[in-house]
Amino acid sequence: MSDAPNHEPDRGIRSAGPEGEPDRGVRSRRPEGEPDRGVRSARPSREPGRVVRSAGPEESGDPWTRLPSMAPAAPSGPASSPGRVRPLAGAVAAGTVPPSGRTVAPSPLDPGATLNPHGIHRTLREEFPLTYDPLLRAWVLSRYADVATVLTDGRFTHGHRPGDPPCARAHVDVDAEALRAVTERTAYVLARRIAERPQADLVADFCHWLPAGTVAAAVGVPYRDMMRLVRGRAAGALAGECGGQIAVREKALASFLGNVLSDPDLVAALRDAPAGLVARAWTESLRRDPPVQIAVRRTSAEVPVSGGVVPAGASVALLVGSAGRDPERFREPDRFDPFRNDPGQLTYGPGSCPAVLLAGLEAEYALRALFTAMPRLRLADGFRPTSTGLITRAPRSLIVRPGG
Repeated sequence: MSDAPNHEPDRGIRSAGPEGEPDRGVRSRRPEGEPDRGVRSARPSREPGRVVRSAGPEESGDPWTRLPSMAPAAPSGPASSPGRVRPLAGAVAAGTVPPSGRTVAPSPLDPGATLNPHGIHRTLREEFPLTYDPLLRAWVLSRYADVATVLTDGRFTHGHRPGDPPCARAHVDVDAEALRAVTERTAYVLARRIAERPQADLVADFCHWLPAGTVAAAVGVPYRDMMRLVRGRAAGALAGECGGQIAVREKALASFLGNVLSDPDLVAALRDAPAGLVARAWTESLRRDPPVQIAVRRTSAEVPVSGGVVPAGASVALLVGSAGRDPERFREPDRFDPFRNDPGQLTYGPGSCPAVLLAGLEAEYALRALFTAMPRLRLADGFRPTSTGLITRAPRSLIVRPGG
């Protein structure tokens, strides 16, 4: 998974102070504004011999407890202004400058990105695979191959995904069957509470409570004390370093239910589906709509990536949301398809981490409990789920008609 900060990300962005560095990224051959037809325009070749050096001071701070400032880094001069890509000598004559003439990469934090980041992500993947972002104060990677590599490369530090080795070493043995039992019980209790309503919001009435309630039940916190304790002592007792994953699991579950309920044919297919098919749908939702859009790492050495070399000691922003929709890795990447033959996701790593186990169990039993308590459950007339968010992303509401 990408890791998520231990605070509510929708409340604002705090300064993390990664360093400011000049960008010598590469350009694309696709004109600006050309629609995506599912085939990537020719990508520039990697230039492993060219090392990009730091041009600015570095500020201290843990990128997972304090997120980057929106304020641009101070430019270091016209010849090395961070975030700007300049044509190489002779590039214009050689015809390698993008026909659009664009020399400045868009930022994942640009206005409008909270509602629709996908156009920005596409431009970054195709034209600026390695670029310095002065708003994030970090180097930005957006292609699947780069992001997937960084998440498991030992040369990148500061953070882990639940399920990855650093995470696994932080946990004691977990009783998977006990987690399954408490997840199932909690999901059915919550589903029955809203079954008789004419209308309900699954985000507020279900997704917000299931991850917290599961942890509370697992560690023996009384139901009346659930929300008071579960985000602190109780969560930590179960999940160690992954205690903060409760908020991320809420968002992941909201996106999952939104994806399923938006397609009546998929609802029919998953209503009594075996666990394996539900797990495929869950993986597909994590790929297409990951709860954490941007993960932060720091290099301990120079690392070659698409478009150049990331210098040692640099902050790197991984666009997990962009990587999951990379057409070089996934067929029809914008389409939600649990039956695809090229599945994959970057939110969670392998292993028996409680956060990984609970997230999958919550998705499975959420569907089973909701469809059992509300056989005719559907989205309210005229309602379509809309995801929002920059660092984390999910629908803010899922208005449904429990009785059909």
